[in-house]
Amino acid sequence: MQQIVSGDQAAFNGLYHRYKDRMYYYFYRMLGNSTEQANDFLQELFMKLIEKPESYHPNYSFQTWLFSVANNMCKNEYRRREVRKEYQTSEAWRPNLDYMNDTSVEPEQLIEKIFATLDQLGEEHNSAFLLRYREGFSIKEVAEILELPEGTVKSRLFYAKKMLAEKLEYLKDEIEL
Repeated sequence: MQQIVSGDQAAFNGLYHRYKDRMYYYFYRMLGNSTEQANDFLQELFMKLIEKPESYHPNYSFQTWLFSVANNMCKNEYRRREVRKEYQTSEAWRPNLDYMNDTSVEPEQLIEKIFATLDQLGEEHNSAFLLRYREGFSIKEVAEILELPEGTVKSRLFYAKKMLAEKLEYLKDEIEL
């Protein structure tokens, strides 16, 4: 980051290529599986790095800091969505849960069903779960990224796993452990 602050384009390119896929996937899962929004947020994230590289805090590891910025971007989007929802006059959106009754599942469909269920858990549980189990961050790092106490992160992970287990009970014979 110090090289980027001094204007080193190669340093920026290195960071971009190292993190672009992980950050895209994070945005994709956190923003309702929207490729368009994930790409927009990915671009916005790296534009922030270009425009304000001095905003990096050396107290954090770069990776932890980058996910923290991404998480804050998602939180802001959730707030915007809530404001928009208040002004909508159309019928409320209801998720299609028909897949919950399907017992014949292909392996690739199984993964999609798991992620569809994960998306129903809500932002707090979803973000903690993805950071811990998809991105491999430690509890301490997840706590730093989400700006929460470690106990809260552990609680969210516990309840996310519990809710997933309950909602995916019907798939237990399809999942090889």
